Amino acid sequence: MSHLDIALIGAGRMGQVHGPNAARSPGLRVKYVVDPREDLARAMAARTGAAVATLGHALDDPQIGGVLVCSSTDRHLEQSLAALEKGKAVFCEKPVDLDPERARRALPRFEGARFVLGFNRRYDPHFLALKRQLDSGAIGSLESLHIVNHDPAAPPAGFIPTSGGLFKDFTIHDLDLARWLLGEEPAELFTAASCLVDPEIGRLGDVDTARTVLKTVSGRLCVISNTRRSGCGYDQRVEAFGSRGMLAAGNPAHNTVRTLTEAGEAVAPIAGSFVDRYVDSYRNQMAHFCEVAHGRAQPRTGFADGLAALVLAQACQASAEGGRTINLREWS
Repeated sequence: MSHLDIALIGAGRMGQVHGPNAARSPGLRVKYVVDPREDLARAMAARTGAAVATLGHALDDPQIGGVLVCSSTDRHLEQSLAALEKGKAVFCEKPVDLDPERARRALPRFEGARFVLGFNRRYDPHFLALKRQLDSGAIGSLESLHIVNHDPAAPPAGFIPTSGGLFKDFTIHDLDLARWLLGEEPAELFTAASCLVDPEIGRLGDVDTARTVLKTVSGRLCVISNTRRSGCGYDQRVEAFGSRGMLAAGNPAHNTVRTLTEAGEAVAPIAGSFVDRYVDSYRNQMAHFCEVAHGRAQPRTGFADGLAALVLAQACQASAEGGRTINLREWS
């Protein structure tokens, strides 16, 4: 398979996930790493066999066919647009931006683009299997969903001010997952939120625990459970309830060994981080981007999906702050 030269923008937390995956992909080659933090850029360049470059140099190189935008959230939109204007295929971490209105104005510029958005849950083998069963009618007509997304521990306080907050940084994954599984757009939304894990998160103006209820026009319901502290690992579960039964995708354990003694039963722990839990998902996502970049596939998660989830995340925040149900058909 011929390879496509790409540039990695951002060598931080998500760049350290996507850069090595791209380097291992048979159809991609990481040629440049772009990051103002020289130590991170050089370490990632050494890890992927790339060279350190400026953004301008990377985008001006005609041999660069694709770009991975893994920079800070507030740079996602402008850097994606800059890459598209140079004719590059783009993979962008979520969210597309922090401002729904700015993202809405940019939407026409992404129509027909080779652009893949990093909603990795849609590429997870367990959730994909649940989706296939759901679409096959295995449990009849879908009536309600329960989505659990619990972090093992709160992030460093310094992460909060630039993260976009719980809803745009964290819940946005679940909002996209809900749209995908429900098969309908939510029409109403209600969110209740608190700061129960770390008082410093509250002092910085964010929340760390939330429950969101979505309702579609047909009446389907979805409950999303979020917390920054699970106490048991990276807790990621989906339950779908239908007219003839239910589907459940649980937490994969490190192994399937069960130990039974007089003290009871013990099993292996679940994944302790998002990197461990979604290792297959991230690999599958990069393989999909490779196909899109080479022109062999259409994006499964695009800019319009990012905008829709961003609008819902903004509505979650407004609902939590105002203690009210948001009518999404009138929300803008």
